[in-house]
Amino acid sequence: MKPESSSSHPASSGALSHIRVLDMSRVLAGPWCGQILADLGAEVVKIERPRVGDDTRSWGPPYLKDRDGKDTKESAYFLGANRGKKSVTLDISKPAGQEVARRLAARADVLIENYKAGDLARYNLGYEQLKTLNPGLIYCSITGFGQTGPMRQVAGYDFIIQAMGGLMSITGEKDDLPGGGPQKVGVAVADITTGMYSTVAILAAIVHRSLTGVGQYIDMALLDSQVAMIANMNMNYLISGRAPKRMGNAHANIVPYQVFDASDGQFVVAVGNDGQFAKLCEAAGQTFHQDARFLRNDDRVRNRDVLVPMLAAVLKQKTVAEWIALFEPLGIPVGGINNLAQVFEHPQVVSRGMKLDLPHPQAGRVPMVANPIKMSGTPLRYQSAPPLLGQHTREVLADAGLTDSEIEELQRSGIV
Repeated sequence: MKPESSSSHPASSGALSHIRVLDMSRVLAGPWCGQILADLGAEVVKIERPRVGDDTRSWGPPYLKDRDGKDTKESAYFLGANRGKKSVTLDISKPAGQEVARRLAARADVLIENYKAGDLARYNLGYEQLKTLNPGLIYCSITGFGQTGPMRQVAGYDFIIQAMGGLMSITGEKDDLPGGGPQKVGVAVADITTGMYSTVAILAAIVHRSLTGVGQYIDMALLDSQVAMIANMNMNYLISGRAPKRMGNAHANIVPYQVFDASDGQFVVAVGNDGQFAKLCEAAGQTFHQDARFLRNDDRVRNRDVLVPMLAAVLKQKTVAEWIALFEPLGIPVGGINNLAQVFEHPQVVSRGMKLDLPHPQAGRVPMVANPIKMSGTPLRYQSAPPLLGQHTREVLADAGLTDSEIEELQRSGIV
């Protein structure tokens, strides 16, 4: 059985402090996966193109400000998905660069990549080629459409995947209402979800390897992940045979579960059961819960067009703060609609430590969003800010056994 590799991190630094990851991915899905593994303690080495780096380094503004208040080359987008990694610049289009990548892969536990299907095999860096060097390697490929099927060679971006995968067919206001029509989600959820599914798959493969000593290949596709994440709406279609339509902020299977207008703004009511509905009605001084049309949730779903306007008229009579103060102590799910400034000022978000600051060589400090995972035995530790381009090239290559003269020759030839 192949023992788990040991990295330079002490065992107390996280649940994955014994795992070394070679992150050859760019943009968001793969880097998001790599960042989660880094937060869990893994040593994550990010391979980037010399002089250019990850595409998202130039996806700005905004850019991080240095100590003098001037823009650096560190985009907010890049900073959001690359915490805790070491950056190595490497030109894998050249044989010398490919050999360096092979040496790094030979000592890695996990490799993450998001090149087009088959691309890395052309550089002798495909799974079948690398597993001969490292049988325990866990190799995770992330693409838009996967390694099989008629679209395996097509580039996939989150926006396209949200459209193709059905998400935009159920997101947005009803077609016959103002502003109606398909909408993408405000963040790249197909990328984020694929990164999270990839993390789950990698962790499962690590457990399997600990029992067998054998690595494996993981084929992840944005489209697959997007289809899977539609969850109950998928089942609504598969069971009924009717494709769900856009419902704005309403819920297909629960009523009342949507945005309502108060006298001074909007807020969300998310009633999940009949008892909560009864409490809401009583607190609002109404008897809707005693009406035969609204007794049970399935009654309310069938009669939503009657109930919702009646409830909306009542909820317009108080402010958002008044309704929250009235409903929240009764266990009625309710919440204001916060912008991000309000989110990071919210007492609950503050108390959960969801914002943190890390030392940065150019800015002094860089603000970041914490990982939501909370573990008692192996708490997450944030090892470093997102790296500058090529910041750790010499350190990582030396640790991999390259001599000073070899590294200098790679630098002279533009390989690193």
